[in-house]
Amino acid sequence: MGPIFEPLRLMFMAVLPAVILIVIMVYLDRYDREPARFMFQFFFWGAFSVLPVLGLETILSLINPFRGSALEVAYIAFVVAGFTEEWMKRRFLLRGLWKAKVFDQRLDGIVFSVLIALGFATVENISYVFFQYAQEPLVAVYRGVLSVPAHMLFAIAMGYEVSLAKFSPTSSDQKRHLRKSLWVPVLLHGLFDFILMAERWGLMIFFFPFLLYLWISNVKKLKRFYKDAKRIHLEQENGSDEEEI
Repeated sequence: MGPIFEPLRLMFMAVLPAVILIVIMVYLDRYDREPARFMFQFFFWGAFSVLPVLGLETILSLINPFRGSALEVAYIAFVVAGFTEEWMKRRFLLRGLWKAKVFDQRLDGIVFSVLIALGFATVENISYVFFQYAQEPLVAVYRGVLSVPAHMLFAIAMGYEVSLAKFSPTSSDQKRHLRKSLWVPVLLHGLFDFILMAERWGLMIFFFPFLLYLWISNVKKLKRFYKDAKRIHLEQENGSDEEEI
């Protein structure tokens, strides 16, 4: 393949994982699908959020109080990466979705959280693939299999709690779930990065069990809200049929 097509090939490899996951999420949202314009908006907010995240991560890296110590990896994983990225994605999610009329079902919190996360992950993945492919030809593969889906899983955990907060019966429950919508994805993200960044075999043996937990627990949350959306759709259809009769 000639040099003219090489950037296109790299771009295709970088964006494909996110495109596949977005198609799956849009399909699952078929019972109460929001306008495509609104969904693209959240995706691009996620892509844009890379800029303020880079600024915050740079500042936090410069003021790193654990430089050279055993806690440095934990600081980078949980604070510089985990907290900064999840806090920023959550900020865009709440500002754009919380009072929106389209936020009328619990599945919506997960769908839009995932759209923001995959917007962020797409830009991040493009930068990794373009700048590291020459040194690591498999970078697109392992990031497409691990990192991009991980962003989706953290987003499911976030969106799940945001939806529980939105439809909570009491203000105390709402506040509790809003707090969890930040610290749960931060902990998951931080632990994911910490295990990989520490580069210790003693920790790596826990990585795949942790990855399995991430998938099982968050797919379970997604299925719960998907079933809610399907049930509401069927009830509305049955109600319409009864009115026609």
